Parts: sequence; structure tokens; C-alpha cells
Amino acid sequence: MAAPENGGEAGVRQNSLLDGRLELWQPEHGYRSAIDPVLLAAAVAAAPGDRVLDVGTGVGTAALCLALRQPECQISGLEIQPDLAALARRNAEGNGCGERFVVLVGDLAEPPAGLDPGFDHVMANPPHQAVARGPASPYPGKALANREGASGLADWLDFCLTMAAPGGSVTMIHRADRLDEVLAGLTGRAGAVVVIPLWPKAGEAAKRVVVQARKGAKTPLRLTPGVVLHEADGSATAAAQALLRDAAALVA
Repeated sequence: MAAPENGGEAGVRQNSLLDGRLELWQPEHGYRSAIDPVLLAAAVAAAPGDRVLDVGTGVGTAALCLALRQPECQISGLEIQPDLAALARRNAEGNGCGERFVVLVGDLAEPPAGLDPGFDHVMANPPHQAVARGPASPYPGKALANREGASGLADWLDFCLTMAAPGGSVTMIHRADRLDEVLAGLTGRAGAVVVIPLWPKAGEAAKRVVVQARKGAKTPLRLTPGVVLHEADGSATAAAQALLRDAAALVA
């Protein structure tokens, strides 16, 4: 990732992802995209012409990573924070995706008009921290992005499944210690579940998992070998570099 620049503008900073191919404006303080949305987008196998919904799009990181890898899909983003939605639109224009990435402001509990079910793919990087666990961030925007509010994980899963077309995919990245909750939310509504562990280093416990399912499918769950992100010395593995620098697909 390149060094951030603020361009003389208070409150926001610009960073690059995918080896400089994606430029993102983000809040200078509070929530800032890390590798989770990049890995989330890498797992979505969108085809030309597919319609994709990014729930909780933030500044558009996952959506734009996917748009870069698959330039012929159409992406909608739903974001509850108007300031982040504005940055997502700015990032879409700045990366030449203004016509293919539409950002809507709203809450998944009360989705805005015009956001109708039927997406080929729905992806989400929801707040990973349950309300009762740990202190909230002093930055309101970061707290809202990282800590569940009125809508918990089950609500996010319900919304994603509702918005997906029959047979459409739902892909989520979440904490490994909440995998049981993710699977419970999919039970009876989706199948062909694929779990991709993300190992910090070989031999260490996974802290994140990518979970993908097909709405209405009946195929049994499959656990993949996953991806080791770092070598013993802390450097990125070849597999991680392919995902984070080269926009490679995370093949399930």
C-alpha cells in the first residue's frame, strides 16, 4: 500500500490498494479499510452482466476491488453513513466506475426505495464486534462500522439472503469465532456453503473466515484449505500478494 496523502483536504486521506491500481479517499480518523474488503471482493465470482450488492459498502473498497477485477458487472452499494457514502461515490468517479457503481444511503432495517431483491451476488463485511463485547471506538464512524448496533449478525444475514436472487450467492467475511452464528443464519435458506479460513501464519489459528453460500441450494458444506496470509517473518505469502496486489480471485 502506498503512503497516504491528504491532498491538503481536512478530514480525509487518500490511499492506494491493489498495487496502486485503486485509489481511495477515506476518513483521516475513524474507520479505515484494511485487507478484509479486498479479500471479500476476491471471493465473489461475478460474471459479465451480473448484478452485485455490497451491503455496508463504506467508502466502496470491496465494490471497487470487484469492479476492477470484473469490469463488466453492475454494483450497488448500501451505506448507512452519508459521509462514507459520499466518499464511495467520489472513489467510484475517481476510479472510472461512476456509471457501474451506484451508492445508496440507508439502513438495512429500512432499505431505501429502489433497492429491490434479485441480485446475482450479495457481499458484506458487517461489524465484527457484538454489542456486549469490548469498549466502542471513540470515533463514532469507526464504532458504527466495527460494532453491531440495532441490527445484529442475524439481521445482516437475513437481509443479504432476502436481496439475493434464487440461486444467487451470499458472501461474507467475519471473525472465525463467530462462524457458528454465520452458519446458523444460513441454515434452511442457503446451501453449497463454502468456508475459507484465513490463517495469519502457518500453524496459527484463523482469525477471519470467508463464508459463501447459494440461496436455496442443498449441496453440503465444504471446508477449504484456506489461505495463509503471512510468512514466519511477517512478509506476505505469494498467495496473499496475488490477492492483495494482483487482484487475483479467491477461488473457493
